Amino acid sequence: MQCCGYGLSEGDGVRSEDEAVTVRFVDAVWLEDGLGEKTRQAYRSDLQRLAAWLENQPGRPLLAEARRTDLLAWMASGLAEGIKTSTAARRLSGVRRFYRFLLRERLIAEDPTLRIDSPRLPRRLPESLTEEEVDALLAEPDPGLPIEQRDKAMLEILYGCGLRVSELTGLRVDQVNLRQGVIRVTGKGDKERLVPLGEEAVDWLLRYMKEGRPELLKGRACDALFPGNRPAAMTRQTFWHRVRHYALRTGIRKHLSPHTLRHAFATHLLNNGADLRVVQMLLGHSDLSTTQIYTHVARQRLQSLHQAHHPRG
Repeated sequence: MQCCGYGLSEGDGVRSEDEAVTVRFVDAVWLEDGLGEKTRQAYRSDLQRLAAWLENQPGRPLLAEARRTDLLAWMASGLAEGIKTSTAARRLSGVRRFYRFLLRERLIAEDPTLRIDSPRLPRRLPESLTEEEVDALLAEPDPGLPIEQRDKAMLEILYGCGLRVSELTGLRVDQVNLRQGVIRVTGKGDKERLVPLGEEAVDWLLRYMKEGRPELLKGRACDALFPGNRPAAMTRQTFWHRVRHYALRTGIRKHLSPHTLRHAFATHLLNNGADLRVVQMLLGHSDLSTTQIYTHVARQRLQSLHQAHHPRG
């Protein structure tokens, strides 16, 4: 059966045994997960590369005969030839899935990728906004318009609390305690955390709940704190469209992502002396190492301050 049309031709230089097991695997991932053509083609190409490399090694092992040492040597040869670490990690991911398939089908007795770690990818620093850019963005919505008053409150909470966009759009009215100045947020893994609201966020949220929200709902019942056009929670996509709208109006030309204001929240806290553990709790990170990426951003500002103000800087 070749339902996804990825039979290998003799011109590919792949031995018939490797051809058969590759086709079987690619057909399986198509049937089980409906993976797109580009992904299936990538799996096929990576397995062809591995099969060709194995054929030139001592003993000329087939794909189903490869050992952990063979796969480590194959990865090392690719890195030595100058492929990117991200490419090596992608290739290993596909090959790992291939051998798990062979193990499940009882075509091999042991998964040779079991004790192979993925190459360490360089941690990308998230792009952030300066404090001045955040001020300009948050000042852009017109509070005289109910929709923009809602957006203003959402931006103030997003930046003031460091929420994920999904956490913000998913907020219900009963998760807000304005008297105590906190919101109860449901994060990843359904974990709840209490996040303090700043004075600005409290003030704008109070005004929005008294003015803008009733105008938007027009008497319709809705437990979502921030409804969209219908009496239901706004989608993440709609909100992010609104953020980009205000960024363009403000003149911000940076590439923004749904996490940009969350990154700005963490970076600005650290720049102003906040403890990393506190930032971890506010962001809802279960592991401190996830939060530590922001220390690289904050360190740049510390270095610039040192150079500007230290007599030996």
